[in-house]
Amino acid sequence: MLKNYLTIGWRNLMKDKTFTFLNVLGLSVAFGVAILLSMAAFFDLSYDKFHANADSIYRIYSSEQTAKGQEASVSHPAPFAEALKAEVPGVERISRHVQDNALTTYGDTELNLDAVWVDKDFFAMFSFPALKGNMDNPLENQSSIVITESTADKLFGEGEGIGQTVNILISGEEQPFTVSSVVADNPSQSTLEFDLAIRFEKHHEYSGNRESWDNRYHDIYVQLQNGVSPAQFEKSSRPLIALRYQEQIENAKRDGARANADGLYWQIGLLPMTDVHFASFPNGFLKISRMEPYLILGIAFLILFIACVNFINMSIAKSTQRLREIGMRKTLGAQKPQLFFQFCSESFFVFMASAGIGIVLSILLLNDFKTIFRTDVSLDMVASPWAISGFLGVVLLITLIVGGYPALLMSKLGTIQSLKGKLDASGKNRVRDVLMVVQFSIAILLISGTLILWSQLDFMRNKNLGFNKEQVISFPLDGKKNSYEAVQLLRNELRGNPDVLNVTAADNNLGYGLDGSSSKSLYGYEYKGRTVGTNFLTVDYDYVETLGLQMVAGRNFQRGFANDSLSVVINEAMARELGEDDPLTAYVMMNDSIQYPVIGVVKDYNFERLDKAIEPLTMFINSNWDLYYAYVKVAPRDMVKTMDAIQQAWARIEPNAEFLGSFLDENVDRTFRREKVMATLITSGSVIAIVLSCIGLFAISLLVVNQRTKEIGIRKVIGASVSSITFMLTKDFLKLVIIAFLIASPIAWWSMNEWLKGYAFRIELNVWFFIGAGMLAMVIAFLTVGTRTVKAALQNPVKSLRTE
Repeated sequence: MLKNYLTIGWRNLMKDKTFTFLNVLGLSVAFGVAILLSMAAFFDLSYDKFHANADSIYRIYSSEQTAKGQEASVSHPAPFAEALKAEVPGVERISRHVQDNALTTYGDTELNLDAVWVDKDFFAMFSFPALKGNMDNPLENQSSIVITESTADKLFGEGEGIGQTVNILISGEEQPFTVSSVVADNPSQSTLEFDLAIRFEKHHEYSGNRESWDNRYHDIYVQLQNGVSPAQFEKSSRPLIALRYQEQIENAKRDGARANADGLYWQIGLLPMTDVHFASFPNGFLKISRMEPYLILGIAFLILFIACVNFINMSIAKSTQRLREIGMRKTLGAQKPQLFFQFCSESFFVFMASAGIGIVLSILLLNDFKTIFRTDVSLDMVASPWAISGFLGVVLLITLIVGGYPALLMSKLGTIQSLKGKLDASGKNRVRDVLMVVQFSIAILLISGTLILWSQLDFMRNKNLGFNKEQVISFPLDGKKNSYEAVQLLRNELRGNPDVLNVTAADNNLGYGLDGSSSKSLYGYEYKGRTVGTNFLTVDYDYVETLGLQMVAGRNFQRGFANDSLSVVINEAMARELGEDDPLTAYVMMNDSIQYPVIGVVKDYNFERLDKAIEPLTMFINSNWDLYYAYVKVAPRDMVKTMDAIQQAWARIEPNAEFLGSFLDENVDRTFRREKVMATLITSGSVIAIVLSCIGLFAISLLVVNQRTKEIGIRKVIGASVSSITFMLTKDFLKLVIIAFLIASPIAWWSMNEWLKGYAFRIELNVWFFIGAGMLAMVIAFLTVGTRTVKAALQNPVKSLRTE
């Protein structure tokens, strides 16, 4: 019986190759795209789940009440972790964590590596399996380091790395370390990334801050004991917080801060390790958002849904051509279940073929997909037994639901009604119309999102950030020389080059450079009886001129003024923070308790991403604070040649250091990677959704034209024009697009407005985004239907009448 169902089902599919091809084409594309998108989404959702202790590891953050509201931070002072372990019950393991570059030398090999400074519990907490060396406690000795497998290959080649001594530059001095363990390279789904790991006590900031509770510069990860909940631990930590932060709490009360819902002014919270990748702190409150992977899954579902709607609509529309077949089968004794399974067998062939082709498409497109969407998904994700069984289960479920619905409708038709070949199509048409409205609503929603995403991205790219980003090259000062000495040598090397206009340096980068880094330093101090906060930026002379910053009051740092090393230049946001009528009468306090007078104010500029408001900024010159990035302003002519000249000059200064130079506009553009990926993703989804919708629309219009061939011929005989016939055949479809527009537009407006709320600098939504999306859908629908209807309207009426 099953063989008979399948044989007849195959024959019926081959009778109408056009509709079979359109169904298989649409479903194949949908399955292929859905597989790729699902791989990317599940890859993102799997971050940090590979750690064996993931369920009991947390990242500690602090929440403090200020006069401006709640503020949150994941940075902590050096003594805090040890105090938690000693005074708060429930700690199984704890580790501080700070990430920085480490210039590492072995023989003639010199590498600038991504290092983490951690405590000895780190490798017992996290699952970075050791391949060689000390498997149990690789950082028990402060002179030991752990390196990854790829780092070992770079340093030692095929040699044995365990027990080898390497030199690492810390605070301007090379210090020897012994390799105690080689671990596997960091998994792609790890938020913790490193080339080598060093004991926390060796970090250059530790010695001066080991007892300080004021300077917060590192993360803390804690593993709780079995049976200890985050809420219990947070509550147990309150006495320690009240003791250690008593002065800060009193100052917050004095400044007018209000206690939180628990009556506290300062407390810690625990962020689960598996949520770290998705966490942010907008307005000082923890927010865990998996919007991006769920959005990707949503787009995959919508594309598959559109393809399935096409199948249902085409199956229902074609049912009128099979009425006599159904009636004959019923006359010969076929029961409803037999008819149902017969039609399901045809659906089974279509869906199995489509799923197979979709898998092949996803494999062929995988590398391009990884490049475009910047993801590290691999075929291993879909080769596992659970993935294969899950995919087959989804395909069978879709086959049963999507294929079963039209099969159920056709198997319920009456025998007499079927034999007459006549059917009241109003009910079927209503189902078809509803499904087509849903299809085009999805398409219009995606098109609206695409237009708004690209508009916001274009706005961010072209916004005046307050500094010159087109003619300035930045690169990290990775080398053995003192940073101030290196910058001065660079000036000397480039002094004779007419295309080099200025050279300066700072301790942070604008945007993301080729080393992937950007940095900031926060500090708060007491000013005239209240607490003020600022970002600190160490700069060299000519910083303002090189970046083209605009002075609005006072003056810039100048070499002829000896006291400028004890003065500061602030931005307008910091001037507002100080609250002085004349900011040039104000001062800034630093760790040394010296008052640094304000000598100048620069116009606010965006030194962070555009989703953040411009914060207070204080610039100062102090040779005791290292500079990490050089900035070179160049003339606009032949900038590539000038870049080569800078690279050669740097090679003469630091022969073994890698040159990672890039223009600031490239750095800024890299801060928009997330938005670009999402814009590309939604654009691709919009195109595919429109194409699939048009495939279904074309097939339905083809059937409608075929069913109304005689009517078209009669209308032409009595004088109807081509345009009137075309309008008659297309108006019903265009009405559906208009209804879809009315449904999709408010949904698109609400969702995109919510997304834009995450940006301090954003575009304003206007009605043309949605009208444009609706008009585009309307034009595409008209062209899709019009190609077939115009051809039918132009056909000889004699031929049309003979067709019947």
